[in-house]
Amino acid sequence: MGIKVFFNNSCNICRFEINHYKKISDNSLEWVDITNNEDALLLTSKSQKELLRRLHVIDNGKVVGGAKAFLIIWAKIPKYKILSKIFTFKPLFLIFHYLYEVAAYFLFLKNKNQLK
Repeated sequence: MGIKVFFNNSCNICRFEINHYKKISDNSLEWVDITNNEDALLLTSKSQKELLRRLHVIDNGKVVGGAKAFLIIWAKIPKYKILSKIFTFKPLFLIFHYLYEVAAYFLFLKNKNQLK
């Protein structure tokens, strides 16, 4: 079973990063745009706001969001596998987590007009 990655394709920064990952990953990652996607809400059991606020993945039936989701994605991309290992070290993960939360919050503010 592959990993489903839920991302906001209508966000320029998000799209740029995800397109980069798409180019260098194999088919073990399935990319799901959350923009106007009711199926994404059903699959993740998340609200539109929650999906817009953070990147999410479904890995082995479990929904994971935020910095942990990036670790899962990076672990599947050979070029980024080392990052997934580095950031599993607790002190580094905490720094990464908080930096991600700040960046994600500002991206959310920029894109919150997409909420219905």
